[in-house]
Amino acid sequence: MEKKYLGIDVLEAARKRIAWTFDTFTKVCVSFSGGKDSTVLLHLVADEARLRGRRFALFFLDWEAQFKLTIEHVEAMFREYHDTIEPYWVALPFRTVNSVSQFEPEWICWDPQKAALWIREIPTGAISDEKYFPFYRHAMTFEEFVLEFGAWYGGNDLTAILVGIRTDESLNRFRTIKRGACGAKSMLNNRIYTTWYGDGIYNVYPLYDWKTEDDWRYFGKFYKPYNTIYDLMYKAGIPIHNMRIDEPFGNEQRRGLYLFSVIEPETWGKLVARVNGANMGALYGNEKGSVLGNIRIDKPEHKTWKQFTQILLASMPPKTSEHYQNKIAVYLHWYRDRGYPEGIPDSQAEDCAYRDNSPSWRRICKVILRNDYWCRGLSFSPMKASYYESYLRVMKYRRKLWQVF
Repeated sequence: MEKKYLGIDVLEAARKRIAWTFDTFTKVCVSFSGGKDSTVLLHLVADEARLRGRRFALFFLDWEAQFKLTIEHVEAMFREYHDTIEPYWVALPFRTVNSVSQFEPEWICWDPQKAALWIREIPTGAISDEKYFPFYRHAMTFEEFVLEFGAWYGGNDLTAILVGIRTDESLNRFRTIKRGACGAKSMLNNRIYTTWYGDGIYNVYPLYDWKTEDDWRYFGKFYKPYNTIYDLMYKAGIPIHNMRIDEPFGNEQRRGLYLFSVIEPETWGKLVARVNGANMGALYGNEKGSVLGNIRIDKPEHKTWKQFTQILLASMPPKTSEHYQNKIAVYLHWYRDRGYPEGIPDSQAEDCAYRDNSPSWRRICKVILRNDYWCRGLSFSPMKASYYESYLRVMKYRRKLWQVF
């Protein structure tokens, strides 16, 4: 897509977008992770809010398995802007993917049943009461929570959720800005950096055209505080474009899992005891090949990709294997009615690329090798935990009916 230059620098553009946000929306919330992008966003929003005498919500989801330096930085930011924020430091049990284990393919942060193994104690002042939010359900996913949080916080008012993502960081983030999470998106006043997510709720991305270097120019020029974990990452040899602050066990995030052992050994020791497969993920998260399905994958020469898939499924714990088989059955049934009545190919060109129109058994195999439990690589999304048992019963019936796998 051709870029259209505005004739101003990205800092001025971001400030104008934030000013427009305060002019337009009754309520404003910043989604904060403690990373460099969301920290820049927080500083800019707080500067504008203080000029206007406005308050805004500051939302931070505490994943439990995080660097101590990140938590110290978040605490410092909540103190720094206490006069202009409505604080929402959330430390509730959330279910998320664990792509480094087939025995625990999902894990729950702040799981009360594993309190003795928590990596650290819940911070003072954090929201940990499961009854605090009327919409909260135990072990719901982050994706479910943020949508309902926006509706709850906004009420009947026009509400902006400001998110510090940049389009040059990944193709997925570019798509989020360009098309939204679900395809063609609705915008407010035709502004590309807004995305409609519900009645009166919009995500706003003021930094969408920034580059990594712009973040660091901002911190250096204005002497604004940032998360010093990045200094240690730099000393550990991590390029600035590869530095990430996130929950550590996702398919992409696991590549930085080893940094816990390098930067914060004490935290790493607790993390290994807390989450199944953490050490394996640290050892092989950056390895190419079939160990964790990174980049190119291969199979035994005398087996087809379909046969290799069946071997992998047979090697899994029964519950995990059944989960994947259900997803695969839906995938195969969908394509049987859409141009593949005799079944999908064993492999085809670009079938492992991030696209939806090249089905194959090799693509299925890559999803399994990557421990992609939610099967995003097959275009699925996380399922609500409350529906899962009924889903299993329905799928047992459907698989008998379809006879596809």
